[in-house]
Amino acid sequence: MATMQIRPILAALRHHRGATALIVLQIALTLGIVCNALFIIQQRREHMARPTGIDEANLAVVHNQWIGKFTTDQLNAMTLGDLAALRQLPGVGDAYADYTYPAVGPGAQLLSVRYTREQPKKTSYAESYYADEHTLSTLGLKLVAGRNFRPDEIRAIGDADNFTPAVIIITQDLAERLFQQQSAVGRAIYIRDMPSTIVGVIEHLQVPAIGTHSFAYCSILLPLRSGDVNNGGSYYLLRAKPGQLNNVVRTAPAKLLTLNRMRVLDEEGGAQPYSVLRAVGYASDRGMALLLGMICAVLLAATVGGIVGLSSFWVSQRQKQIGIRRAIGATRGDILRYYHTENFLIVSFGIVLGMLLALALNLTLMKYYELPRLPLYYLPMGAVVLWLLGQLAVLGPAVRAAAVSPVTATRSV
Repeated sequence: MATMQIRPILAALRHHRGATALIVLQIALTLGIVCNALFIIQQRREHMARPTGIDEANLAVVHNQWIGKFTTDQLNAMTLGDLAALRQLPGVGDAYADYTYPAVGPGAQLLSVRYTREQPKKTSYAESYYADEHTLSTLGLKLVAGRNFRPDEIRAIGDADNFTPAVIIITQDLAERLFQQQSAVGRAIYIRDMPSTIVGVIEHLQVPAIGTHSFAYCSILLPLRSGDVNNGGSYYLLRAKPGQLNNVVRTAPAKLLTLNRMRVLDEEGGAQPYSVLRAVGYASDRGMALLLGMICAVLLAATVGGIVGLSSFWVSQRQKQIGIRRAIGATRGDILRYYHTENFLIVSFGIVLGMLLALALNLTLMKYYELPRLPLYYLPMGAVVLWLLGQLAVLGPAVRAAAVSPVTATRSV
């Protein structure tokens, strides 16, 4: 027979409704889960690849916690002494103190940005950093408009200190949200009860919280010097000169301990390259991507195995039918096409059901986990992969069926 007919194949499948339904359901589940899993993996990869806007390769971080109770003035004096000594270390380009650090920081302060104090709803969310006149140089930030903070504008902050800064620096992303194409320098916005004037705009700086998405680059620099906020300690951020990062990581903690031993320096000796902290911060994303990738591989392998097993079983059960077809003139190619067409139809039924399942699963993830909408191109891509895997899976059983001679097949009844 030169051309296989669809109707005889469908008739044969109706005689094996249970097995056909199971393999169709398996294909549907595989498509639905794999499409969403691959989408989540892509989201995680994009999340991990987001640029921070800082000089990551040359940045070191030291977590410092003071032992004992100190006044705000004492904390400020000790912090200033530490920073002055750190800036004098060989290989150090600049340094400043903050309560957190970019992208994978241990904490974040959420700010609601408004044009006026009476504005009922926020214009945008933002997250803050504590900054002084050394912050831009330390982090390698580019000032695109306005100016940097002046030393006289920096205020020390204590455990219960909370104030509205007179001047702030914001990122370009936040400036465009607030003022579109107009200049933001000199404009006043509300982040607390009193207005704050924007004196500078920096190009890019990712917010501290790792899970932030919709306002990931809406950062605000506050003219504050971190001392020991709520006894959680502060972070000394140091920019090493090119090629000097390892030396800075080694010498900075030792220098701090010579100045004052009434402190605790953690993180494996006191200092860590920022790249290490970034890798640790994104470990859960990498782990999730790896786990989902393994789940996809297992599901696809199980689906291929199911198709191979079902096709092999049907070949053994259809010995007589194969022999009769071969006896009346069917070629080996006809037998091959029959099994490939049958498999194509089964996989197609599963794909149609799987696409509906993928969309339903995505809607559930959107509702409960704030996952974005699944791009529709994932569905045809998944369908093509399953079609190809189905054809490869059925190839072995189909070749064995085509190799059965008419005499052997008819005698096996």
